[in-house]
Amino acid sequence: MVELTIPTHSAEEMQDITREVQAALDRLGVRQGVCTVFVPHTTAAVTINENADPDVPHDLLLGLREIVRDLPGFRHAEGNSSAHLKSTLVGCSTQVVVRDGRLALGTWQSLFFCEFDGPRTRKLWVSATGET
Repeated sequence: MVELTIPTHSAEEMQDITREVQAALDRLGVRQGVCTVFVPHTTAAVTINENADPDVPHDLLLGLREIVRDLPGFRHAEGNSSAHLKSTLVGCSTQVVVRDGRLALGTWQSLFFCEFDGPRTRKLWVSATGET
């Protein structure tokens, strides 16, 4: 397993982490198999989405803000219940097929780290199984 450090700079943001995950996969040496990307935080997430248009991450965050609103009935003492909900909706892990030592993403796809309660310094774990 490779642990990556992801510094975030805003309360909410999406960072393209494809290069960092590919570098971690290179270190792991798996040529054919599956790469797992896991976020060990309850107010952050990881997803695969479009990398060609920089408006896509903006629109995804805007949509999540519309879906998940801060409610006066939330009881969590830290006041970040909406960040926990967004993390749950997006998910704390994803998997990508590995082919010839490369992440087998589609033409327009990238891996994104999603921050919902920043700015913070986050961790990301990358593991891979398969043929070396």
